[in-house]
Amino acid sequence: MKAVRFCAVGRVQGVFFRAATRQIGQNLGLRGWVRNRGDGAVEGHIQGDEPAVEAMLDWCREGPPGAEVERLTWEPAPVDTTLAGFSIRP
Repeated sequence: MKAVRFCAVGRVQGVFFRAATRQIGQNLGLRGWVRNRGDGAVEGHIQGDEPAVEAMLDWCREGPPGAEVERLTWEPAPVDTTLAGFSIRP
């Protein structure tokens, strides 16, 4: 199991980035969460099989139609055993 914390910077709020991230995460069988930050970025935690996590990070580099991801950063994170599914957090 691989877990990462990511941050997407650019035009990523108001373009359904969170909803699309949740849908892609669910489709890939990942667990995690995504939320808007006050500085205009979107951050999240994703965990699951390494190929699925890598596929999600690849998707996050582009985002949904309408998004303009200028920078995607990520770092390893501890696995969160309390997560069930993929959610959008406030």
